[in-house]
Amino acid sequence: MNMTEQTQRHRAGFVNIIGNPNVGKSTLMNALVGEKLSIVTAKAQTTRHRIMGIVNGEDYQIVYSDTPGILKPNYRLQQSMMNFVDTAIGDADIILYVTDTVEKGDKNEEYIAKLQKISCPVILVINKIDISSQEQVLELMNWWKEQIPNAIIFPASAQERFNLENIFDAIVQNLPVAPAWYDKDVFTDKNLRFFASEIVREKIFLNYKEEIPYSCEVVVEEFKEGAERYDISAVIYVMRDSQKGIIIGKAGQSLKKVGTQARIDMEDFFQKKVFLRLFVKVDPDWRESKKELRKFGYEY
Repeated sequence: MNMTEQTQRHRAGFVNIIGNPNVGKSTLMNALVGEKLSIVTAKAQTTRHRIMGIVNGEDYQIVYSDTPGILKPNYRLQQSMMNFVDTAIGDADIILYVTDTVEKGDKNEEYIAKLQKISCPVILVINKIDISSQEQVLELMNWWKEQIPNAIIFPASAQERFNLENIFDAIVQNLPVAPAWYDKDVFTDKNLRFFASEIVREKIFLNYKEEIPYSCEVVVEEFKEGAERYDISAVIYVMRDSQKGIIIGKAGQSLKKVGTQARIDMEDFFQKKVFLRLFVKVDPDWRESKKELRKFGYEY
């Protein structure tokens, strides 16, 4: 096969993953990419940014984009998160809409209306079938077929990796014929600083309750690559002094726990030793300030 024929056969495109909070979008993308790129916890709204994971084959390139869960914004940060979702709907070659066997199908139905009118292929994944019955899954498949008649529907379990191969094959078959958008050895558009901050933020979601995780932002202020290790300094921003006290904990024990867990995960992800320093600062307006949100990468 000559180079022209190979180019004509090559498929590439943007597969944008959208859906409501807690349906398993990040788990699904991580499973499809084969890398842990997005935060996965039981809490809603853990994904805040639009995160790309890139899968390459000889004759295809899939650029997955995980987006925040759909919600009705209560403050500027959440509005910025929904802007990521709207942009993802607008620039997709394929929409991967994720629902599950738990949520009500008509939740945030304005987005279902958008999918009914969209021109690109829609692959709809009914996730978490491992906690449902066959009868319920069939009912859900029929219901969704009525809502979005043009959708290709797959029951699946991202956690158990059930039906992922069929979803993957459907994605490749529906990609447009195009050259690769990124170098074939690239697996994400994010840098190492981003993943360091996301790992710390994940540990905050896992270790603190109620409003604390939603009031925090993590910024990596120093990232030095040495011959033996990465030296990383990160700041956890909170909104109130009382939250700072909770994050640090008695004699600094809570912050130390977060730091230890984050360091272990970073060493696994980066495949290198990590020396991690964490600091906590109060910034009362970061969720509402356009300037602060731009600094944190939410507004452009």
